[in-house]
Amino acid sequence: MKRQSPGFTLIEMAVVVAIVGILAVGVAPLASHVQQRAKEHALRQALRDIRTAIDRYRKEYDAGALPRQADLSGYPPSLEVLTEGILDIRSPTPKKIYFLRRLPRDPFFPDARAPAAATWGLRSYASPADDPQPGKDVFDVYSLATGSGLNGVPYRDW
Repeated sequence: MKRQSPGFTLIEMAVVVAIVGILAVGVAPLASHVQQRAKEHALRQALRDIRTAIDRYRKEYDAGALPRQADLSGYPPSLEVLTEGILDIRSPTPKKIYFLRRLPRDPFFPDARAPAAATWGLRSYASPADDPQPGKDVFDVYSLATGSGLNGVPYRDW
């Protein structure tokens, strides 16, 4: 009787490598899909945070925290104002109202060194919804990314 040494034969190893290769080919597209879904979730959250802060700024303007001027719409003049805060004129002592701790970035913006405010497209109160243009205030923000999400809606329209 001949004693066999423990281990795998070359055929067994080739079969295992082939199976692992087939599984890897099937998982690779799923991994990129998961990464895109994570970026889309971050984009949705960033848009929600910025838009909520813009709305809170407008509510404070309407409540009298800022001086009223005839040529102002009541929306912030820039995105940076949301993190820098505004001086509340209703308070007897100087007190600032802050709307965001930090300005989120657009996760699809290609240049990681660009300031967060430069990663967003801006729409002023005076511009139409179908052709957003920047102006003297920030009424809304949108993504500058080209392409569409997994739901088929272009990122610019989110």
